Amino acid sequence: MSFSVPDSLFWTIVLFLVGLGLICIAGDKFVDAAVAIAKRLKIPEIVVGATIVSLGTTLPEILVSTTAAVGSAQSPEISVGNALGSIICNTALIAGIGQLIRPAKEVKAKSVGWRMIFFLAAAVVLFLTVLFTPESDFINKNGDTEHAVGTVIRAVGIALILGFALYAFLSIKLKDSDGVAELDEAEKIMPMWAAILMLAVSAAALFVGAKLLVDNGQELALRMGVPERVVAVTFIALGTSLPELVTTVTSSIKGQGDVGLGNIIGANLFNMLIVIGIPSAITGNIVFTAKSQFIDLPLAVLVMVGLIIPMLIRKKGSRVQGALLLLGYIGYCVYSFVAAGA
Repeated sequence: MSFSVPDSLFWTIVLFLVGLGLICIAGDKFVDAAVAIAKRLKIPEIVVGATIVSLGTTLPEILVSTTAAVGSAQSPEISVGNALGSIICNTALIAGIGQLIRPAKEVKAKSVGWRMIFFLAAAVVLFLTVLFTPESDFINKNGDTEHAVGTVIRAVGIALILGFALYAFLSIKLKDSDGVAELDEAEKIMPMWAAILMLAVSAAALFVGAKLLVDNGQELALRMGVPERVVAVTFIALGTSLPELVTTVTSSIKGQGDVGLGNIIGANLFNMLIVIGIPSAITGNIVFTAKSQFIDLPLAVLVMVGLIIPMLIRKKGSRVQGALLLLGYIGYCVYSFVAAGA
C-alpha cells in the first residue's frame, strides 16, 4: 500500500510547518527584545505590550485584510471577518490560554481602563456606521451573491486611522511607573541597538511565518471542504493571531504577563482601528454582512468585557475566567461551522 503524498500537498504541509516554526522561535525573541527595551527606557511593560508588541503581532492581519480588499474586489468582507475573528480569537482563545497558564496579577486600572473605553468607542462607531449606511448586494470570491447590511465608507476608515494615532499618542503620554522593573546584569549586556534589531528581525519573521501559515492553512482547509467564509473568520483569524498566541504564552511562562495582556488589548484595538481602517480608507467600500454586524461585532465586544471588567473589579485574573473564555471560543467555532453547513 502506498502512502505517497502529492507534491503540491506535500509542499503545502512543509510550508505550513515552516511557518509554525518561524512563529514559535520569533515570538520568544520578540518578547525578550520588547521587555529589554521597556526596562532600558523605563516604560511599563503593559505599554510596550499594547504598542510595539501589538503592532508587530498585528502585521499579518493588516496584510491579509488590505490584500483582500485591494487585490480582489470580490473579497472585501474578508477584511471585516479577519479583524473581528482575530479579536474574538485574541480574547477568548489566546487570553484564555494565558490566564490558564498564569493568571494576571495586580492589574492596573489606570493602564487598562482607558484602553477598554477606547475599544468600546471604536466598536460603537463601527456599529452605527454600518447601521446608517445603505444596504447592498455584492458578489463574493466564489461568485455567489451576498447581502451587505452596511458599509464602512472612506471617511470612517480615515477616522479609524486617526483614532489609532490618538491611541498611540495617549499610550505614550499617559504611561506611568507601574510595572517598571530594574535592569539586571544580564540585560545590561545587550545594547539598545541590539534589542531594537532583534525586535525588528523577530517582527519580520513573525510576519513571514504567519503568512505561510495563513496561505497554506487555508489551502489545507479548502482541500477538506471547509467553506471559504468559515475559513476567513476561523482559520485566517487564527492563523494571523498566532503571533499574539506565541507572545502571550511566552510572556506568561516567563512571568511577564503584563506584556501578554497589553499585547492582547493593543492588538484588539489595532484590529478595530487599523485592520478595518486601512482597507476602508483605500477602497471606501468595506462591507458588513448581517452575521458580522449582529454576531461577530457584538461577540468581539462581549469577550473583551468578559476579559477586562472582572480584572478591573478583582485587580487580577483567574483560571476560571480563562476556562470560560476558552469555552466561549469553542462554542463560536462550532456555531460558525454548523451555521455554514445549514
